[in-house]
Amino acid sequence: MGGAMALTLAALAYPGMLGLDTVSSSQTRIIANTQWGPLTEQDRDFVVKVRAAGLWEYPLGQIGLQKGSSEGVKIASKHLIDGHAALDASCRKIAPMLNITIPNVASPQQEGFVTQLKGETGKAFDTDFANILRMTHGSIFNAIAKIRSTTKNSLIRSLADQANDTVLDHMTVMEKTGLVDFDQTIFQQTTPPKLPSDNLTPPAPDPGQPQVVLTPPPNATSTPLAIPGEPASNSTREDPTPAEPGSTPTIG
Repeated sequence: MGGAMALTLAALAYPGMLGLDTVSSSQTRIIANTQWGPLTEQDRDFVVKVRAAGLWEYPLGQIGLQKGSSEGVKIASKHLIDGHAALDASCRKIAPMLNITIPNVASPQQEGFVTQLKGETGKAFDTDFANILRMTHGSIFNAIAKIRSTTKNSLIRSLADQANDTVLDHMTVMEKTGLVDFDQTIFQQTTPPKLPSDNLTPPAPDPGQPQVVLTPPPNATSTPLAIPGEPASNSTREDPTPAEPGSTPTIG
């Protein structure tokens, strides 16, 4: 069929390791040839990584609106919800186009950040919120640059462009809280702990599991990717399982 994607079975394989600090420099092997250009293992992992980021940062934005004790944290929380809802919609849009399986929950490491912050209040919450999120956004910011400069797939380039703008915005609002300890945060960003690979990998969804959706806020300012030639029904359709406010978006 003209314009149809020629995909290999390897494209269905779920990524084995997705650390915050790397983009899998050895994963340049092409796993699919698509109408948008070749897809490599690191391209696939990037889509999974962006999806996973939203699955813990979006609910943390909801938690920050409830528990944040400073105006800066509340503003940053609104940016997390707005930006990751749009990025999530983009991931859910392009993943089936590229035959990529995306997760419904974040990695154990990322879920651990959520658990930690759920247990904190007051100044401790605000400070750890700003520093953890500045550290993780700083890590993925470098990964985005590498993907954007090396991918040959136009959909991945578009997602990287959106992710770059979103992550830069989120780094900036964390810094504007005035709570970021740059010495500590940059050290943790550049010298991450060596964790088992299963701590860094979001689990694959169970077969037939409804897809989690990060619902945009009513006053959303960020928008998902617009795919040239995309039918209107695909650009407006939402999946039936939105994330619950104030909780980590999981389906159990």
